This record gives sequence, C-alpha cells and structure tokens, in this order.
Amino acid sequence: MTRLNVVLLLAVLASAIYLVHTQYESRRLFTELDRAIAEARRLETEHQRLQVEKRAQATPLRVEKIARAQLNMRTATPAITQYVSDPQGEAAAAAASGVPPRSEGAQP
Repeated sequence: MTRLNVVLLLAVLASAIYLVHTQYESRRLFTELDRAIAEARRLETEHQRLQVEKRAQATPLRVEKIARAQLNMRTATPAITQYVSDPQGEAAAAAASGVPPRSEGAQP
C-alpha cells in the first residue's frame, strides 16, 4: 500500500512540475509572439514609408532633372542621333533570313 502511495505521490509531483513548466513555456512563447507581432507592425510601417519615398524619388521629372544636372545628359533628337551599322551583322542577318546581303556600292 505504501509503495502505491509513493508511486502516486511521485506521479502527482511530476504532473505538477510538468504543469508549471508548460505554463512557463506558454507565457514565454506568448511574450515572444507579442514581440514578433510588434516587430512585424514596425517593419510593415517602415516598408510602406519606404515605398512612398521610392515613388517620390522615381518621378520622371526628378529623374530628368538629375540626368540633366548631374550627368549632363540631354534629350535625344534626330539632329544629334548617330546611327551605326555593322556590315558583318547585316551579312549574318541576311544569311539567316535567306536574303542575299547588300553590296557596298549597290543602290537600294
């Protein structure tokens, strides 16, 4: 009888210790979850702020202004456009399409 009582007492103590440990883990995990949710909110707010800033920085007018001021770029016009041809590239394209290549002196 006393052996059964000792076994039951040990089972109750083990159950109580397990219960305390489970409650502790539950509280610890809840606190960690709460911190993670707060961090997620903070990151989402930061992401939205950065998206707004990105849209503001990438406006066509601002890009053109920076291109003109810092890079000394200008708008392409037909007067300043230079066209380059590659005779070897033309021959390769003509061979691929089956059309004989143009000779240098031939008129179109």
